[in-house]
Amino acid sequence: MRNPRAPRAAPLRIALIASARFPVREPFAGGLEAHTWTLAKALTERGHHVGLFAAPGSDPSLGLNELPVRRPVLTEAARADVSMPAAGWMAEHHAYLRLMLDLARDGERRFDVVHNNSLHHLPVAMAPALRLPVVTTLHTPPTPWLESAVQSQDHCPVTFTAVSAHTAKAWHATVPAVRVVRNGVDTRRWPVGPGGPHLVWSGRIVPEKGPHLAAEAARKAGLPLRVAGPVGDRRYFADRLAPLLGDGVEYVGHLGRDDLARLVGGAAAALVTPCWDEPYGLVVAEALACGTPVCGFDRGALGEILTPDCGRLAPADDVGALADLIHETVRLDRGAARERAERFCSLDAMTDGYTALYEELAA
Repeated sequence: MRNPRAPRAAPLRIALIASARFPVREPFAGGLEAHTWTLAKALTERGHHVGLFAAPGSDPSLGLNELPVRRPVLTEAARADVSMPAAGWMAEHHAYLRLMLDLARDGERRFDVVHNNSLHHLPVAMAPALRLPVVTTLHTPPTPWLESAVQSQDHCPVTFTAVSAHTAKAWHATVPAVRVVRNGVDTRRWPVGPGGPHLVWSGRIVPEKGPHLAAEAARKAGLPLRVAGPVGDRRYFADRLAPLLGDGVEYVGHLGRDDLARLVGGAAAALVTPCWDEPYGLVVAEALACGTPVCGFDRGALGEILTPDCGRLAPADDVGALADLIHETVRLDRGAARERAERFCSLDAMTDGYTALYEELAA
């Protein structure tokens, strides 16, 4: 039997472009950073040569090439112009512009394929300048800058993938030919846990993730809740989540993967409460890998991942319905949850999908 982590053919040289907003390292700022780190590790373990272009401070073990995320030296007149954007926007634009010009100069001598996992428009808009194939994974709903980049030429030379069928459908009007390669989790690093008396919510603490709704549902169900993740919006945390802490609801901080896996694996169920149409939902796959069934809102791609054997879905934003389903969810079989992760959203399945695409394009 073939080793699933061995390269299928000759090793590939892969330029992996990450988001420039946060370092790709633990503890991860969000699912995009976790996905990029996991994919880079998996490709390297299979013997491929990965050059990761990511924000300063990213994990140096990933073949890191730091994106030049620094502000261009602008004159006072330029900064005073009415068209001057926010400094952070300008720095990110400058970083991707320098990167794409660098790859256009001699990228084909260093790499066989470019895989863009950023959310920025320039890697798509400037892809025609490169003499090697470019893959872009769509991680979000359509954005105006990226749609414009796709339409900037009569034929966009980029090969697009999407993290879910839901996301592919959302992009269909602009990118009709999209391959679905779902995000995967390394089930070795998210082991089955014993379960426990508490519920868990994990992710970025921002309004669109809705952790305050998880706290309200847990309280209605009469079960304790542990909330973990980076505080991405401090005002939201202070105004909406902090008043709900106590009386069984506890914020445990921004945890590294091992500590988070223990927390999730020790929970009776994971609550997932998106207030927007989640393009994928990596926290769902992580919970299932730990054998923890999921109770969430039926939004975005969650319905693609969950089956009645491993989760329950409530109507969007309906806290009462979510609370009513929690006790049903905690009785689900933990083995079925783990099996779903291994069969549907494993790291091997994701890496197989990407390497097959790389080999096809590189050929």
